[in-house]
Amino acid sequence: MDVVFRGALVADGTGDALARHDVGVTGDRIAEIAEPGSLTGRRSVDADGLVLAPGFIDMHSHSDLQLLANPEHPAKITQGVTTEVLGQDGLSYAPVNDVVLEALRQQLAGWNDDPPGFDWNWRSVGEYLDRLDRGVAVNAAYLVPQGTVRMLAVGWDDRPATDAELNRMKELVASGLAEGAVGMSSGLTYTPGMYAETGELVELCRVVGELGGFYSPHHRSYGKGALEAFAEMIDVSRRSGCPLHLAHATMNFSVNKGKAPELLKLLDDALDDGCDISLDTYPYLPGATYLSALLPSWAAEGGLDATLARLSDVDQRERIRAAIEESGSDGAHGVPIDWEAIEINGVRNERNAHLVGHSVAASAAAANVPPSELYFDTLLDERLGTSCLMHVGHEENVQAIMRHRTHTGGSDGLLVGARPHPRAWGTFPRYLARYVRELGVLDLAECVAHLTGRAARRLRLTDRGLVRAGYAADLVLFDPETITDTATFEDPRQPATGLTHVFVNGVAALDDGRPTGALAGRSLRNPRRAR
Repeated sequence: MDVVFRGALVADGTGDALARHDVGVTGDRIAEIAEPGSLTGRRSVDADGLVLAPGFIDMHSHSDLQLLANPEHPAKITQGVTTEVLGQDGLSYAPVNDVVLEALRQQLAGWNDDPPGFDWNWRSVGEYLDRLDRGVAVNAAYLVPQGTVRMLAVGWDDRPATDAELNRMKELVASGLAEGAVGMSSGLTYTPGMYAETGELVELCRVVGELGGFYSPHHRSYGKGALEAFAEMIDVSRRSGCPLHLAHATMNFSVNKGKAPELLKLLDDALDDGCDISLDTYPYLPGATYLSALLPSWAAEGGLDATLARLSDVDQRERIRAAIEESGSDGAHGVPIDWEAIEINGVRNERNAHLVGHSVAASAAAANVPPSELYFDTLLDERLGTSCLMHVGHEENVQAIMRHRTHTGGSDGLLVGARPHPRAWGTFPRYLARYVRELGVLDLAECVAHLTGRAARRLRLTDRGLVRAGYAADLVLFDPETITDTATFEDPRQPATGLTHVFVNGVAALDDGRPTGALAGRSLRNPRRAR
């Protein structure tokens, strides 16, 4: 054997109690699991007192571009992630044509940056996955982004799709899954995906389900109307027959304080009725997105230039302000904005760097202008390329939802900006440090199962997510007493402590606590793809 982990406490990803074993790796596979002291290999790793687990699976990642621009990917390797799910929230970079790609580069700059000189040498889902296979640190699965598909077939108009446009979208989704995507995502508070009616989503999900995929929506509201928005997604799943995975399934804003039990009952009733549903969450209170996401959908219709034109018009600005501050826009989840809760955390222009780390309300007060004026002027100057934190979460909801029987972990982490959300670097160690060791919300074996085996089942990965002979050697070794997330809101790009080794496909990506720069990851493609 190439590597033997000697005497490890194995958390095998099933939720069963930890047990001490030797675990041997040959090539990219787990070769044998045996009694302590019984295996030998070319290299031995002393794992006494340490936990050996399957590599963590990030079910909601926004590394689509940065994984290619910075393939060593320390944010995820240093927290034990060996697989990520990309293409989230209905917006990503495949499939595209030249026009849609240019629009996405602008729209998603606050999420992913737009690196100068980057080689955009793909247009299809298959070509994007091929690009990943040229060398990245972690494995990656991809969801066809419904908003991007709507750009290609319908454009940026707020209207129902014609029959011909719907057929074109179904063809694009089918092609994406045939080329290796594992499902479809939506971002139903982001344009233009939010313009899709329920029936349109049902038709697309029928295609996804027939081709072995699942549907992962960021639904229409996490604020006012959140329960109705969750119910709509369950209805889509029922009518289409497509499995459902609810993205960052939480209950936010003041209107939902203490309402997690209502969500969980909705899910349990559907599960007990035979629905195939799972969910992911991140273990933090603030959310993160691009600042322009708060705009009402009508203000963003037509794309970037049309949006900027509205923001430059005095009458339109007042109409937008009223929607955001008084009635609550659909982009802001139906809740009137509290500018104290919106913190700018990333800008494109250095002249706006003074805004980073401060709420819109605080920066507006310092400039002696109304918050909405600072908001509009910033969006114009940045051409919408600004990111923000939204301090809208509730701890009791976070804890209740992470206990759910279908829960998995997702960072929802953005990797760019001056102060990205620390979840990009700290999500998985935080589960183990705060919610296992400190608070006891989950026990260790159960939490590992949430972050590994349970996620692998949703992705239909039949040889990952467990410590089992014959499975891929995606493994993480950590000290359960010291594993800790060190990333903070003030200093977010900090690696976790307490992890000693991370192996991706049998290759050490973290060795004795130090990143190796190995690029052993690969695309994980829908097994029912065309061959």
